[in-house]
Amino acid sequence: MPKLKTKSSVKKRFSFTATGKVKSTQSGKRHGMVKRTNKQIRNQRGTEVLNEADARRIVQYTPYGLK
Repeated sequence: MPKLKTKSSVKKRFSFTATGKVKSTQSGKRHGMVKRTNKQIRNQRGTEVLNEADARRIVQYTPYGLK
């Protein structure tokens, strides 16, 4: 059986914590910052851990897990 390939887009956008949870950047920071409040912009810095339902979808595209 050949090796399974990881989706390239998932490789670039997500990473895994040591316990196997999926980490991603906060959404809503790509464009349109003029509309957002300063508080929103501040709170959307950095990364967040995805909830279980969303994480299950990402894991499907990473057969061996991104480390």
